[in-house]
Formats: sequence, structure tokens, C-alpha cells
Amino acid sequence: MFDFLKKKVKYEPLNLANDQISSLGEGKLIPIESVSDAMFAEKMMGDSIAFKFTGNGVNIFAPINGTLGVLFPTGHAFGIASEDGVEILVHIGVDTVNSKGAGFKILDKKQGDVVKAGDPIVSVDFDKLSATYDMSTMLIITNANGKTVELVREGDVKRDTVVGTIK
Repeated sequence: MFDFLKKKVKYEPLNLANDQISSLGEGKLIPIESVSDAMFAEKMMGDSIAFKFTGNGVNIFAPINGTLGVLFPTGHAFGIASEDGVEILVHIGVDTVNSKGAGFKILDKKQGDVVKAGDPIVSVDFDKLSATYDMSTMLIITNANGKTVELVREGDVKRDTVVGTIK
């Protein structure tokens, strides 16, 4: 009835250099060790940071410029490879693959798309999913490709906050 009130927000890509990693959205960086899954907490997949987000319809954004190499159909995870071969996996929540996509909405992106830091990838109902899942959201460096990646470990973040650099 009031669909005209649901204004679609258009996000412009961030103007970040290819060696910068931006936040996944607006929230808080939390200690990776606090995540309830040892695979993430112990950085078994690679150096990682974790975020805490709340709300319904919260967008998760591309953290780097690159190619969307993996986009799970459930929306719970995606991977981006930068031009210089650094690979980042974003995993939204712990065991959220079990939600079979409920609470996630992929936003106008598909595997193979070129994305810019700040492009919205997935919308998530964190409030609904947090009733069942640990909704810590991880950014994992799965392949540094010989580069050194330095990550910020704590603090409040916005979409355009730089949380890492690639050297």
C-alpha cells in the first residue's frame, strides 16, 4: 500500500585505492577470538577480523575492488579477488548456511561480476537470524598472494572505514 515510501537507496562505490580494504558496513569490529566457531576464531582459513551488525535489511558491502569469484546462492558468504590476486572471503554468521537463504537477499550481483569497494552485495536480517545463529560477520584473507595484509582489530566502523591495507 505504501510501497512508494520504500525508497531504494543507491550506493556509489567508494573511492578507495586497490590496496585498501573497507568495512563491510556500519557496526563494530569485535575480537575474532570471540566468534563461536573455532575455524574462524583460530584463523584456520587465514587472517581474519569480525564485525557485529544489527537490524533488518542491513546491507553487506564489497570490501575491495575486484571480481566476485564466489557468491553462495544462500547469500551467507561471498568471495572477492583483487586485481593483484588477494582473495577475501566474507562469511555472514556462523552455521547460517543452515538457514537455506532465509534472512538473506542477494542484491543485483552475480558470480563473475566486477565490483568496487562499497558496492552492496547482500542484504541481511540480522535481528531475525540472531535468534538462532551467532551473527558475527567475518572478513577472511584466504589468499594474500605473497602480499602483507594489515587489518584493524577494533573500533566502530562505517561503510567507508578503511579496515586494512595490502602491501
